[in-house]
Amino acid sequence: MSRISTGIEGLDEMLNGGLIPGRAYLVKGGPGAGKTTLAMHFLMDGVKKGEKCLYVSLEEPVSSLKEDMRNFGFDLENPNIKLVDATPVGEKRSIFADVFYEDFAVSFEKLTRAIIQELKAEKYSRVVIDPITMLKLTIKDELEYRRTFMSFLKVVASHGATVIFTSELAESDVEEYLVSGVIEMNVIEGRGKPLRGIKIRKFRGSSFDEETRPYKITDRGIVVYSRESIF
Repeated sequence: MSRISTGIEGLDEMLNGGLIPGRAYLVKGGPGAGKTTLAMHFLMDGVKKGEKCLYVSLEEPVSSLKEDMRNFGFDLENPNIKLVDATPVGEKRSIFADVFYEDFAVSFEKLTRAIIQELKAEKYSRVVIDPITMLKLTIKDELEYRRTFMSFLKVVASHGATVIFTSELAESDVEEYLVSGVIEMNVIEGRGKPLRGIKIRKFRGSSFDEETRPYKITDRGIVVYSRESIF
């Protein structure tokens, strides 16, 4: 079975070679765990291979993201990556040029329609939506959210894109049930300093490392120590 790299060698080892392409995955964890950085590793790996990649930010302005990611050596000015600022204070351009944040944030369906139109216009192989938390908090009806989320996953799959959603919610049952894989990033206080651990909670269609492995955020991004124990 073919695999697609996460851009992080140790994480690929935990996944027995990487993600299965054309599917959707959830990366969850608390603030500062490194979810956005992990997602950017995934996109930049595609950029280096000449793939078209799409990043949709629902929380952090793209201007701040560029500055933060530049510290890790990520070139977000590369023409192979498209950054969409869909934050409340972001520039209204690109696929959301005629859509106010308040409008599509009220309905996940409006956002998904905009992304689907972009997928039809350009052949993106990798897509990141960061974080899905912002949209889920606006939809009170869980059945409606589930229906729209399932529909979105189905359409994305038909275009062959591999998708990563990030989430800060401790409870993300709907997403965890519907996506093909879940990667959890935790920061644990131990011995007077934070210990970072990454765990594969779910990975359909493949065996995987079920242990929690240590990781660090370095000046070159995330490093996962796939052969070490967090304890």
